[in-house]
Amino acid sequence: MPSKLITALVISLSVAACGGGGGGGGGGSSLPAPVAAQQDTSPPVITLTGDSSVRIVEGETYEELGATAQDDVDGAINVTVSGDVGSEPGVYIVTYSATDAAGNASEITREVIVVADPSCGIASQVQFVKQVSESYYYWYDELADVDAEDYSDPSQYLSAIMQPIWNDGTGRDPGFSYLTTIEDDTQRFTSGAFFGYGVRYRIIDNNFYFADSYEEGPAHTAGIRRGQRLLAVKRDGEADFETWDELVARNAELPSAVFGTRGELQTTVFRVEYEGVESEISVTTAETTTPPLAGEALVIERNNGTPVGYINFRTFIDAADGPLRAAATKFRDAGVTDLIIDLRYNGGGLVRVAETFLNLLAGDTANGELSYIVNLNDKHQDQNSTANFSPLAETFSPLRIAFITTGGSASASELLINGLDPHIELAIVGSETSGKAVGQYAFDLDPDECETRLRLIAFEIQNGEGQGGYFTGLVSTGRFTFFEAADDSTRPFGDAQEDSFEAAFNWLSGNQQRALGVKSTKQRPAEPTPVAGFDASWPVNEDAPLNPDGSVRSF
Repeated sequence: MPSKLITALVISLSVAACGGGGGGGGGGSSLPAPVAAQQDTSPPVITLTGDSSVRIVEGETYEELGATAQDDVDGAINVTVSGDVGSEPGVYIVTYSATDAAGNASEITREVIVVADPSCGIASQVQFVKQVSESYYYWYDELADVDAEDYSDPSQYLSAIMQPIWNDGTGRDPGFSYLTTIEDDTQRFTSGAFFGYGVRYRIIDNNFYFADSYEEGPAHTAGIRRGQRLLAVKRDGEADFETWDELVARNAELPSAVFGTRGELQTTVFRVEYEGVESEISVTTAETTTPPLAGEALVIERNNGTPVGYINFRTFIDAADGPLRAAATKFRDAGVTDLIIDLRYNGGGLVRVAETFLNLLAGDTANGELSYIVNLNDKHQDQNSTANFSPLAETFSPLRIAFITTGGSASASELLINGLDPHIELAIVGSETSGKAVGQYAFDLDPDECETRLRLIAFEIQNGEGQGGYFTGLVSTGRFTFFEAADDSTRPFGDAQEDSFEAAFNWLSGNQQRALGVKSTKQRPAEPTPVAGFDASWPVNEDAPLNPDGSVRSF
């Protein structure tokens, strides 16, 4: 470290010469006065990182933001932080001090205000989850007995009390209860809005295929279609493509390996192949909605007999009401009596939309009869409800319905099938359904003050004859005619050679050849599709887990 006492002594010798003859001359020298010593008397300057006054809620942890100090001689120097911030409401002072080499000291403080826990504070959220779960959760008496005060995260507390049910192997609730926000939940069940590409995918023979592309979404507009195989991807900001084989070899994780960071504006280039033709498609993410129907409702002519109707129904959201009514009118006007309803990626949604669809299909056939029963736990039997079939203006009366399903067909989709079963001849084609025989209510902590919403399994869904409890899927109940078929994502929806569509059409047309290959209409279903959080990650060569609400993931 340089000395802070600087003494300068400059000795200057000056020689003067005089012109002249043989005479002698004289000369002289002088010493300047010493320069006065320069001493460091300025203290360092301390600058807080962040605000000088910080407010946190009781129960939250104060995170130190720190400070920096700069001295005009020493430069950057260390800052010492002192003072504790307690957990009780009050005002706490954190002190920041710094001293330079000359002994000059500075001090500055930050005020930390701990306020009492309001309705939206962590402690209140944990108590909210505790009280609602112990009252309304369908299997409330099986919740784990843990101390709520041990948890500073309401989601972690919810997970802790749910462990006995989530992990009991019955499949009745593999994670369908979760915390969300009012805004996100409202978007999910009204328009299905999210920020992304507007696609779904499937893994077939260790290859990635786009399985769905939402009409008018950014991916669909750019040219992404069901059936395209992903060869390589160039993520936003990267110069080179990474091939699918390279992604698999390095054990990459989805969704980031293919789709980038969730919810961000980004442009990704997908190299795809379809029917031997390769192309590169650039897609920029955008605000995207989920169209309730995949394409138009189709009327398919048959050589003998009435036409067959086909509808691919993605989700039971409010926006589905108009398209469902329009499709029913189209089928009625075309004289359709046999119908294929494709629910392979429909994870359910609103019960009121399911009720509308039930009435569009059987409002006349089963007029006045019970269509479904909502049964709560024994603490809230007074809140049970029922619905009766009644015709709507657009109601038509199909004689037979083939439902195409997968492990992603859940909740309201299963309610629809189960509710129609006593009244219309039907078959399930594809693979076992999800087994979500229960439904969630939305509970809000304080909608005027905060966004916290708890989606909780609070009721079982039964058909009008009281049949429910299909926690391993509808097929495994043995009550349904079942034809096994693949979800062939290499072909478009409604393609005559797509495995599930072909099997459904054959059954409706009286051709049982495809069905005879099935071992049993009651065969053991495949392993259920797992459920994971909205922000989950998983291996790149695996199908996506279901969302906590039971829906098939969109990207």
